[in-house]
Amino acid sequence: MSSNDELPHAIPDPQVEGAAKPAAAQPGLEPLMAQFARDYLADRRTERRWRVFFRLAWLGLIAAVLWLLFVEQHPGKPPLTPHTALVEVRGEIAVDSEASAELLLSGLKSAFEDQGAQAVVLRINSPGGSPVQAGIIYDEIRRLKAKHGKKVYAVVEEMCASGAYYIAAAADEIYVDKASVVGSIGVLMDGFGFTGVMDKLGVERRLITAGANKGMLDPFSPEDPRQRAYAQAMLDQIHKQFIDVVKEGRGKRLKETPETFSGLYWNGEEAIKLGLADHLGNLDFVAREVVKAEEVIDYTPHPNIAERLAKRFGAGMGESMIKAMRSGSSLR
Repeated sequence: MSSNDELPHAIPDPQVEGAAKPAAAQPGLEPLMAQFARDYLADRRTERRWRVFFRLAWLGLIAAVLWLLFVEQHPGKPPLTPHTALVEVRGEIAVDSEASAELLLSGLKSAFEDQGAQAVVLRINSPGGSPVQAGIIYDEIRRLKAKHGKKVYAVVEEMCASGAYYIAAAADEIYVDKASVVGSIGVLMDGFGFTGVMDKLGVERRLITAGANKGMLDPFSPEDPRQRAYAQAMLDQIHKQFIDVVKEGRGKRLKETPETFSGLYWNGEEAIKLGLADHLGNLDFVAREVVKAEEVIDYTPHPNIAERLAKRFGAGMGESMIKAMRSGSSLR
């Protein structure tokens, strides 16, 4: 080879050059990655904020539910200034209702014991209910009146019938609206008899008892005249107790007729004529014109949500099934 001969020129490999100079081939990669990182961090911060927010919201909701479940909703401490104490008697008078003796007695005691309460008003809107519960409330009102020397006024809204009137008889005066329903001084025991239907369907009743009267008034067995007479005597006795309470509470104001204790009911205007009520008037009128303490403070206790749910979905289900299968006496 002569000195004038030249070495052949190397041919560059494009793949090798591309690998050696990546930045030159992709000039926008670094800014793109930086922007991606900033967006990712921003999303993470936003997600964290929302997660904290929802956690706090759930904690607040749980705290509110727990407060509603376990804190009884009693009225706040009443003022010492003169006022009219109110206790509501609403709905059916029964053990598990808001008109039970347990709840109403708690409110009545607080109302009578408060020095600022000038008098106690029973605002009644009830069709009646248990004679036992009504009797307990009546007796306690009489005891508290004698102990504290305060007047009790009953104010009837829509209805004051049967067991509700039993309670109202403990009041010093009864105020009604002219269209209120008042009275129904009687006792009933209701039920059903399915023996005819069972015979048609070919269903046989198999009842085993220890005690001749243990299955008394069973709706799936033929009616026993002797057991019916016994039940009637018991109702008559309860009815007499009711009559005695009304006569004691109303005294000479009562204008007794053959229909007074028959279970009939009257409007407020007729009730006043019969001596079952005293005057027309509502709560505001009684507080302002009779008690002379226009401010009204409600002492009615209310069960909390936990108690309501337990009674409604727990014992209430069993009681409903039992009530559907048996009869019972009530002042309603």
